[in-house]
Amino acid sequence: MRYISTRGKIDPIGFKEAVMMGLALDGGLLLPDPIPSVDSFTLRRWKDLSYPGLALEVMRLFINDISDSVFKTLIQDAYSSFDTPEVTPIVRSGDYYILELFHGPTLAFKDIALQLLGELFSYLLKEKHSKMNILGATSGDTGSAAIYGVKGKENINIFILYPEGRVSEVQALQMTTVPEENVFNIAVQGTFDDCQAIVKAIFNQLEFKRQYHLGSVNSINWARVLAQIVYYVYAVLRLKGDAGDGPINFSVPTGNFGDIFAGYIAGKLIQGNIGRLILATNENDILTQFVLQGRYARSQVIPTISPSMDIQVASNFERYLYYLYNQDPERVREAMSSFAEEGEIQFSQEEQAQARRDFASVSIDQAITISTIREIYRETGYVLDPHSAVGVAAAEMLRHDLPEGPIVCLATAHPAKFPEAVSRAIGREPERPERLRGIEDRPSRYKVLPADIDAIKGYIVRHAI
Repeated sequence: MRYISTRGKIDPIGFKEAVMMGLALDGGLLLPDPIPSVDSFTLRRWKDLSYPGLALEVMRLFINDISDSVFKTLIQDAYSSFDTPEVTPIVRSGDYYILELFHGPTLAFKDIALQLLGELFSYLLKEKHSKMNILGATSGDTGSAAIYGVKGKENINIFILYPEGRVSEVQALQMTTVPEENVFNIAVQGTFDDCQAIVKAIFNQLEFKRQYHLGSVNSINWARVLAQIVYYVYAVLRLKGDAGDGPINFSVPTGNFGDIFAGYIAGKLIQGNIGRLILATNENDILTQFVLQGRYARSQVIPTISPSMDIQVASNFERYLYYLYNQDPERVREAMSSFAEEGEIQFSQEEQAQARRDFASVSIDQAITISTIREIYRETGYVLDPHSAVGVAAAEMLRHDLPEGPIVCLATAHPAKFPEAVSRAIGREPERPERLRGIEDRPSRYKVLPADIDAIKGYIVRHAI
């Protein structure tokens, strides 16, 4: 297995180098070449594996330079902090299956990838006798999951940018109350897109990146996507037979395109077993506009009750663009250059048709999000967080356009992370799990900085390991 850039200007590299590189040196995103596929015999062999066992079998297909025994240990260590051995349990709620992705230490789906990435970084840095300053941007959940993945680890400092006042109170506290000295939180006076643009710009300054040993935890890092592929395969294997033998449909609330891109790759890995992927957005609907109108155009970020999806530039979109453009890196370079200058990409009729074959999509507003939380609770007693509710609402709207078969809705965060929105819907706050109790009483540390690349770089220089 080798890794290439969507922009085609680097030589192929191995998995370990891909993890450490994060953003490709030509500014593109790394992808496996080729994407492996498995046959029905292999799927039957995988059916009764535990989640960590399945993770090893799936991910080893994409890894050529870490032994199975070492990777098995990394996986076991990554998921040992989850509150269920299933890691991503599936529950039935009315007409839908809910794939619960919030059983990790920060109660969000980002834990599934970032606990593993933290173990990978620690292992690779020890192997190389090196150090790393992790730089990431978060719209809510990535930051705390990344922090919990590396807090207290040797030879690693972590710098997380988040938009001041635009994440939930619980999300902010999960980041800023971590006491370990290798953790640095930066509240940026701007939007998540401002944070993300600053991170990308800094990573593109290759000499600065090299001098300060910068590493990426954002979903631009391929290892993030790889870890997420596993739970699509896990859900298919758990539901096959129990819910019929047809393909499984998935509804995915997404803003950065990483989670649903993992589903896209999973569909190629286990061909014929994943039906349709619903790309569910909130009012920040740049991705829905792409699917339905063939226009990918940047606009102003709208603050919503599902803040982790308040994004207008999707980091992982370039990865899908590479396949939509028939793996032509020159076209990707041209399109991304045009987008950087003009804030828009237009697509041909043929490309639009392909996108609609790959995805169904709908934008869900906040009123529908609240009513969905309320109705699901009334009908089944199940409490959704506002992000997961976007996915369920989208499934409800588009269910008649899907292939016949089960619909799995991804539950991306615990409802207790968004008590205000849930309370508006069901008249009470959700019960807090033990991990969140007393979080407001813990000391909080963060630095407020303007949305300015030089201010951020200066802070990194002063605190880099």
